[in-house]
Amino acid sequence: MPDLVFTRRFSMGHRLIHGASERCALPHGHNEFVTVRLASTSPAPLDGSGNMPVSFQQAKSTWHHFIDEKLDHALQLAEDDPLLLWFKANEPERAQRIVVTPGDPTTELMVCLMMAKLNAFLKAEGGLLVCTEVSLQETPTNTVTFDGNPEDFLPRPRAPEQCWWYRPDMSISDPL
Repeated sequence: MPDLVFTRRFSMGHRLIHGASERCALPHGHNEFVTVRLASTSPAPLDGSGNMPVSFQQAKSTWHHFIDEKLDHALQLAEDDPLLLWFKANEPERAQRIVVTPGDPTTELMVCLMMAKLNAFLKAEGGLLVCTEVSLQETPTNTVTFDGNPEDFLPRPRAPEQCWWYRPDMSISDPL
């Protein structure tokens, strides 16, 4: 069965405070492209009629909504970043637009979080498709691609259902 591949552009801001370059410790942004590869969970010959497991529209609708409404123009911060507490205390409405990550929101981490989130969406939508690869282009010269099991690489949560990246909803953070 042929794979489905979708690319979406979004703008984001982040900062890295745990050992990246000093340059990345200041809030800054990127225009990123995320490309996902979806495969059928039950590969079968094309049927000579519909010839696809699901329509493009069905396959990409929730994911594109998540990118456009939640990740585009959001700020990505580590869960222990002091800026997060500042926003929660001083600008709680804007704090809702912050993607909170376990440690620095590096491109390497974000591809794993994105794959986990997309697979949660796909499973909730019937499990006909699974994400097999995510590529995140941070700049025209820097891209990270991931094609494994994100659970093998993400920090171990006490309860996975408490992590926004494992829930099939539009959340981008968890309550403190």
